[in-house]
Amino acid sequence: MKLKDCEILLTEPRGFCAGVERAIGIVNRAIEMFDEEIYVKHEVVHNKNVIEELTKKGVVFIESLTEVPDKSILIYSAHGVSKEVTDIAQKKNLTIFDATCPLVTKVHFEIHKYARENIDVILIGHNGHPEVEGTMGQYKSKEGKIYLVESKADVETLEIKNKKISYVTQTTLSVDDTQDIVDTLKEKYPNIEGPKKSDICYATQNRQEAVKKILDLCDSLIVVGSQNSSNSQRLKEIAIQYGKDAYLIDHESQLDINKLGTSKVIGITAGASAPEHTVQALIRFLINNGAKMSNEEIAFKEEAVVFSLPKSLRQ
Repeated sequence: MKLKDCEILLTEPRGFCAGVERAIGIVNRAIEMFDEEIYVKHEVVHNKNVIEELTKKGVVFIESLTEVPDKSILIYSAHGVSKEVTDIAQKKNLTIFDATCPLVTKVHFEIHKYARENIDVILIGHNGHPEVEGTMGQYKSKEGKIYLVESKADVETLEIKNKKISYVTQTTLSVDDTQDIVDTLKEKYPNIEGPKKSDICYATQNRQEAVKKILDLCDSLIVVGSQNSSNSQRLKEIAIQYGKDAYLIDHESQLDINKLGTSKVIGITAGASAPEHTVQALIRFLINNGAKMSNEEIAFKEEAVVFSLPKSLRQ
């Protein structure tokens, strides 16, 4: 089926954020500098195409440090790791390059502060996500405790006796859904404290707002990103909440063109860990099937954030 009289509308910003650029840059620079195996704890970023490209360069992605020989080179992923992981790495005399996103590190610093003061912490996030595991694993307190909530229903089941309570969040959540949970927390615990500035990263917020801006103009939305990418999933969810057909794909081959046959305008965005070349490949695919680029340009916000590589990799 051809996409007759169908237009393509791109969101801006989309794709790589500063944290992802930095994480991938750290791995590539380590490959250039060292003539030995490079190990990475978890996928450095959640994107299938990026991981495949780095694997072809010889990078070894691992989940357990038992897979890493002593005195090897290990890179922490952009999602961060727990104190337990850093302790094991130290005992194994590993050379560490930390690709944790600085905005995740900001949340870790908040956790450290609360733990020192024996303040109970509620982390809003997705159970099992590596960023959540790393953040939970940063909390070490003699008297305080840390709790994970994923929904307003989880808040209702909380039983916290400590009068000193704070909350932090995963950096890649839905802005709207998170605010609903925060409102519920404040209603239950009026004295709860939170971060001075939202823990949800600028790139996640910008991509969500950019999608909202074009959804009234689209019949459907294609999100370029991987299934395990939290921020990409949130973009798809927003489109569904707006009553639009939404698809999350790594590659244009995963797209059923027949499902787009009735669309007059197809919106395209990309998660913060999706390379731009995968977006361009999708556009070429749609054009080859009869679509055309829209003359309309809709940009939400220009991003100029840059995170530097570690000094040891800049020489």
